[in-house]
Amino acid sequence: MSARVAYDEVEVGTELPPLSVPLQRINLIMYAGASGDFNPIHWNQRFAQAVGLPDVIAHGMLTMASAGRIVTDWVGDPGAVVEYGVRMTRPVVVPDDDRGALVEITAVVGAKNDDGTVRVDITAKSQDVTVLGKAQAVVRLA
Repeated sequence: MSARVAYDEVEVGTELPPLSVPLQRINLIMYAGASGDFNPIHWNQRFAQAVGLPDVIAHGMLTMASAGRIVTDWVGDPGAVVEYGVRMTRPVVVPDDDRGALVEITAVVGAKNDDGTVRVDITAKSQDVTVLGKAQAVVRLA
């Protein structure tokens, strides 16, 4: 974790360090166990394709949590996140191969508020397709 980010040192347009999150089928199985979400679209290729998906897909909440890491890594204190929300717009397809999927995450400070918080706008892409919409976090800085 990095040192705590200071409010006075941040401006609108400040870019957070990018983050790449690899996801393989084993990560989906581990997440299913932790979350209790054993929907077969997250582990059974035949089932996923039978319901019209291209392949097994990552859990939306796993994708959301992965994207949120860009903020917690940057701010250095997960407790500083006051609010976090996303719209799940496209699934992250996770092929059964040695590479799996890669979620590329970028973020920028979109607003600086008078109460010591900033709004961070997050972009998450997989295979050059945006997978989360309106992904934003409000963070209280030191």
